[in-house]
Amino acid sequence: MIIQNFKDLATTDKKKECLEILEAGLQAANPENIIPKYVTPNEIRIGDKSMNIEKYSNIYSVAFGKAGDSMTRALNAIVPIKSGIIVIPKGSKSRIKGKKFQIFNSRHPKPDKTSIKAAKEVMKFVQNKRSDELIIFLVSGGGSSLLAMPNEITLDDKIYVTNLLLKSGATIQEFNCIRKHLSKIKGGKLVEGMKCQGISLVMSDVEGDDLSSIASGTTYMDDTTFSDAIDILEKYRLKRKTPIEVLQVLEKGLKKENTETPKKAKIENYIIANNSDCLKAMQRKAKEIGYKVCIIQIFGDIKDVVTKILENISENQKTCLIFGGEPTVRVFGKGMGGRNQELVLRILKNTQKLKKLVIASMGTDGIDGNSIFAGAITENIRIDLSIMKEFLKNSDSGRFFQKQKGTIVTDFTHTNLMDIGMILS
Repeated sequence: MIIQNFKDLATTDKKKECLEILEAGLQAANPENIIPKYVTPNEIRIGDKSMNIEKYSNIYSVAFGKAGDSMTRALNAIVPIKSGIIVIPKGSKSRIKGKKFQIFNSRHPKPDKTSIKAAKEVMKFVQNKRSDELIIFLVSGGGSSLLAMPNEITLDDKIYVTNLLLKSGATIQEFNCIRKHLSKIKGGKLVEGMKCQGISLVMSDVEGDDLSSIASGTTYMDDTTFSDAIDILEKYRLKRKTPIEVLQVLEKGLKKENTETPKKAKIENYIIANNSDCLKAMQRKAKEIGYKVCIIQIFGDIKDVVTKILENISENQKTCLIFGGEPTVRVFGKGMGGRNQELVLRILKNTQKLKKLVIASMGTDGIDGNSIFAGAITENIRIDLSIMKEFLKNSDSGRFFQKQKGTIVTDFTHTNLMDIGMILS
């Protein structure tokens, strides 16, 4: 069971069913259930493409992102990996041990000194391999801050810009455009000088499975420019708040004094799992329980997302609205919580007059915003509107659901396929 407080939360039949459906979504995101679909001891097969891996003298792995350790464990159970590097978030205990893997725990969502150390080791590891050897890259969301190699700026500058962007409401694509243009490793730069063969297996945590955005396209390429990065700072009125050294790097790029990110991928990158895999597993479970199911994807500003969800709530009994994606939230207060708990609170606020519902949303990575919770579950019980508004104003949805005993606890799930949620009528 990935949901650790399942029994405490399953106080009604409907809540129990809701949690069972969420659990099915989480299990579908487990790399141990994903990697074996594509990898055998002698080949990697994705769709109609296959790669014979028996011909290489040695096989190595480089994994970075929230699923780095569990992806490595799943791969290592099938393929004889000689050695590898794993970079996962601080606080996340690696699911694979052993002398052949060098493990780094760096910070997320802001980089730290370990992020730089890990990036340097990965770069060195990649550049030292021979042409008859193969590196299998295992990429998942979160990789952007876990590997950091700032270009002509300090780590503090990088952290400062990351902070600005996290609170601005910028999309992950916009966020990563700036990160790629301040880095020596992102946007395909990691594999640019590589002599050996490589393939990248990617778990998607972004809308449209955009390979150039997942972990900032470290093993892929980048079609954004220095000019785009400056436009994004202007769009969110961040230019005046941005350190001068950062602006200088971007402006040097505009004048062609700094090299653009690679515009062509050097190695093949394949999406092996995405949010839809979770939603389909949830759909199967909900139908098995006897629900009529509707699935929607949710992206964009959280207020628009709430409107879309409300429009899709059914009046009929025994219906299950499943949603997945990643809304963007602007942080106004100093409270605790994240986009999932805020989404549940906003839906709760807007369904006070509707018939009985169960509402839930959670991050598949197990960490929602700055809280220790994965998300929240609640019935649309009557609550004073002014109380809910106050918690929302303070970006404090985590404390609201703590009081309601509705917070979902999973700890690190060692995976990351965006958010999943549902409404049961």
